[in-house]
Amino acid sequence: MSETGLYYIVSILIAIGAIVLVLARLDKRKTNVRRIVLIAVMTALSIVSRFIFAAVPAFKPMASIIILTGMYLGAEAGFMCGALTAFLSNFYFGQGPWTPFQMLAFGAIGLVAALLSVPLKKKRPILVLYAIAAGIFYSFFLDIWTMLWAYSGLSIEGYLAAIVSAVPYTILYAASNVVFLLLLERPFGKRLGRIIHKYRI
Repeated sequence: MSETGLYYIVSILIAIGAIVLVLARLDKRKTNVRRIVLIAVMTALSIVSRFIFAAVPAFKPMASIIILTGMYLGAEAGFMCGALTAFLSNFYFGQGPWTPFQMLAFGAIGLVAALLSVPLKKKRPILVLYAIAAGIFYSFFLDIWTMLWAYSGLSIEGYLAAIVSAVPYTILYAASNVVFLLLLERPFGKRLGRIIHKYRI
């Protein structure tokens, strides 16, 4: 087996392992059906948003919806929404060895949003900063895949080259996160808050 093939297998196993751990935690918490349905709805919205903005490269609301899921439904929900959005939507956009990287990147963005939920909800400047950081993180994390694909292995020079070549996309990722979070945070936050309170999710 080639070194690159080994990296692909390891990345896929890591992605699967992370999802299994999150599912196990959801089961351990005895998550109610309403909560699971709400996570599924947010995931579906995230996937649909990727389809709607398919013609606009790198400028999509999906990361913002994943962040909002983490902020209002918790770390497990944020991770699952991110990972499943990447996995399921890629049946249309294309599955490949890059899919686990997308799953882990979006999952991590949703998870960290949950950990920072209190300041993210209270202060919009912090929300904007996180939106920018999430866009940069996603691009830098996917550049690992680009490096492995282009150089068939680990290479600092290759990684730096990937980062530099992806700068326009990194800017678009960050900008789209800021725009869509500022547009969606209040309406989504109010509705999610009401649903969570009403149904004790």
